[in-house]
Amino acid sequence: MHPPKVTAIIPAYNAATYLPKAIESVFAQTYRDWEIVLIDDGSTDNTGAVAQPYRLRAPERLRYFYQENQGLPAARNAAIRHARGELIAILDADDVWKPERLVYSVAALDGRPDVGLAHGRVERIDSEGHFIDFPPANRRWLEGNISHYIYTRRAHIQCPTATFRRSCVEVLGGFDSAIPGTADRDFWFRISEHYRVAFVDKLLASYRVTSDSMSHDVERMRTWQIRFVQKHYGSKSYRPGDLRLAMASIHREQGDLLFRSDWPKALGQYLRALAYNPCSASNLYMLVRAFLKPF
Repeated sequence: MHPPKVTAIIPAYNAATYLPKAIESVFAQTYRDWEIVLIDDGSTDNTGAVAQPYRLRAPERLRYFYQENQGLPAARNAAIRHARGELIAILDADDVWKPERLVYSVAALDGRPDVGLAHGRVERIDSEGHFIDFPPANRRWLEGNISHYIYTRRAHIQCPTATFRRSCVEVLGGFDSAIPGTADRDFWFRISEHYRVAFVDKLLASYRVTSDSMSHDVERMRTWQIRFVQKHYGSKSYRPGDLRLAMASIHREQGDLLFRSDWPKALGQYLRALAYNPCSASNLYMLVRAFLKPF
């Protein structure tokens, strides 16, 4: 039996609630040459039991591995080590693929050896699966040689749409466990310094936003984001001024996260954003908006 073209990697930690929908969305793919590698990252709920019926249903397609809890980047790296596919497609246990997700992703990479990573659009959903919104996606910043835009945070690659060549890991290494909150951006950046990036202008997945998402831990996220910026300062694709642009983006996004819940802290973040990038009209607008909020 030939190895599958695509390996869907699903890291799961206490994911019993959402895991069935994630797995079913892979089984529903119109593209059929795939396997699933499911890493149970030390779950204390019944994640393993939830996965069992799918293992029995298609043992040749779904392979399950348990490990002591090591965090999301390490779980993804473990899944990649077990992968047999030429292409690796990311699916976190609480997200859901659209049926033609793999068709479009594989097509974006086939016959294009200069492309190392393909990605597309998502919709955001809440814990109950209800639609929230479509995150903005400016194609200009999302395809081609985009390492500069990834570093400065203009390009946001949505994880459940990301597909990359396994050879990228062999050349560049995997996800960096030292910066768990930005390990995905770090990996996309390293790929984009060596390969072109393809953008599929299609809705490929639903990205679930829950109250316990890592992105809700504002202080820790900021620490990891700054570590990423520092790690790649002066890299081969770095341009003068990129550090200030990146830091401005970090503080602007922090302000956006805090705007409704903690107005004084949001105001402070917008002030920092404007200090790093005083030429940004959007930074100035958000600062004025935050300043006027109490009135």
